[in-house]
Amino acid sequence: MEFLPLFFDLKSKPVLIVGGGAVALRKARLLNQAGAVLTIVSKQIIPDLKALIESNSGHLVKENYSGQVSQGFALAIAATDNQDVNILVSQDAKSANIPVNVVDNPDLCTFIFPAIVDRSPVIAAVSSGGSSPVLARLLRAKLETVIPASYGRLSLLAEKYRDQVKAKFDHINLRRGFWEKVLGGMVADLVFAGKEKEAEELLQQELDSNRQHKRELGEVYLVGAGPGDPDLLTFKALRLMQQGDVVLYDRLVSQGILDLCRRDADMVYVGKARSDHAVPQEGINDLLVKYAKQGKRVLRLKGGDPFIFGRGGEEIEELSEAGIPFQVVPGITAAAGCSSYSGIPLTHRDHAQSVRFITGHLKNGTTNLPWSELAVDNQTIVFYMGLMGLPVICEQLIAHGMAESTPIALVQKGTTRDQKVVIATLSTMVETLKTDPVSAPTLIIVGKVVSLHNKLNWFNPAI
Repeated sequence: MEFLPLFFDLKSKPVLIVGGGAVALRKARLLNQAGAVLTIVSKQIIPDLKALIESNSGHLVKENYSGQVSQGFALAIAATDNQDVNILVSQDAKSANIPVNVVDNPDLCTFIFPAIVDRSPVIAAVSSGGSSPVLARLLRAKLETVIPASYGRLSLLAEKYRDQVKAKFDHINLRRGFWEKVLGGMVADLVFAGKEKEAEELLQQELDSNRQHKRELGEVYLVGAGPGDPDLLTFKALRLMQQGDVVLYDRLVSQGILDLCRRDADMVYVGKARSDHAVPQEGINDLLVKYAKQGKRVLRLKGGDPFIFGRGGEEIEELSEAGIPFQVVPGITAAAGCSSYSGIPLTHRDHAQSVRFITGHLKNGTTNLPWSELAVDNQTIVFYMGLMGLPVICEQLIAHGMAESTPIALVQKGTTRDQKVVIATLSTMVETLKTDPVSAPTLIIVGKVVSLHNKLNWFNPAI
């Protein structure tokens, strides 16, 4: 994170703008909307800026900049076309511990202006960290289309009843349950329809009712996080990720996906690597039940798909026996994600009419697999968790009749910026890894379809 997003209260606060042209005018208009008292320092001031300052009880200093930034301002803005002046303003502000922005020069800034979606009192801000203001504005334009202006009115209605709700519900979970019902239900729909009087009446009815908006029993969301790329999450997964009070997440869930969870959720790592389980599976099951019985919504976030070698079935069996309600959200399994991002179709009319998903690491630690069924033509085999057993996999497939020249691919951290694909044959892969090693998590794909990689490989994480 290059910049921490913050929101300043500038009502009646003095703000300095050095510069008197069109750029200074744009900043002055924005700061004026925030209630700041503006001082403009510039020998030349365009008429529109002069009129704005005079009509809002600001101050005009028609002279060159000479250190005025040190005079107790809350913020300082340098908006001139003179680089020496901009540098001086930046240095003076930093010396006085005053936040400073130098327009279009992030290296001289201690804060930057975001692109703003104004639904006051709801404000959404988008920033590229100064690297691409145009991109930030494009993102703001997208947000403008999906955040109705009525969200501001809904926020004002919630603010009006905030103290009453706090007085009635003395626990944060109760208040949260009430507001989720109100802001996500008919009250909100009435506000969006312009029926604010009816919306307020319904809100008051909800507040006056004797129902305690308490989750006596929570719920578990078993969500597949996919193979790593956050863009591959489903809409439902994203929605539930924003609702979880507690997040239990695996080792294979990428940081980019974790960052999309609710910021104030309790994050509990329960990852498992080979012979290194942070929390045993039985312990994970117990945690799901324990948190749900506390009335919490529990997000169980699993890499890939929870029902494909994800032990999701074991977890919801435990929930079912305990009477805990749950939802299951499928995710893109590693086989689908890694094969797609490496340009290896799992099926193809000329190469494979079936595909088998195999776990390379069984519950008892062996690789005792039905090798004769696997070593057949026109079939793709995908091994999950098979990296440690790779020599045995290659050896047994050859021993059971698969050609030594059969292509094999290892896809490391598929769909992410760290994706790496190693291609060889059953007879050469073990030797290839001595000079071109990979690390877990790695998926193994065996079959003629691997030969299509060079032709169909479209994803270049280096770009």
